[in-house]
Amino acid sequence: MKIFVCVGSSCHLKGSYHILEAFKQAVADNHLEDDITLSAAFCLGKCRDGVSIKIDEEIVTGLSLETFPDVWQTKVLKPLGK
Repeated sequence: MKIFVCVGSSCHLKGSYHILEAFKQAVADNHLEDDITLSAAFCLGKCRDGVSIKIDEEIVTGLSLETFPDVWQTKVLKPLGK
């Protein structure tokens, strides 16, 4: 699974650094380093929708530290069968 976190100026101002750090921690905590490739992206074209990420080919918008656990569970762990 490939996860891209937008770090463009709009997403950066909305907290993408914290989302990227949350993904790094979650990947490490769940020992998924061999299953997930985590990268930064400069723009996913959804600048008005909050912090955006791309999981494989699906763009997910409006991420925050409050919504991160649900996105992690439903969009990452569940598809991986975890």
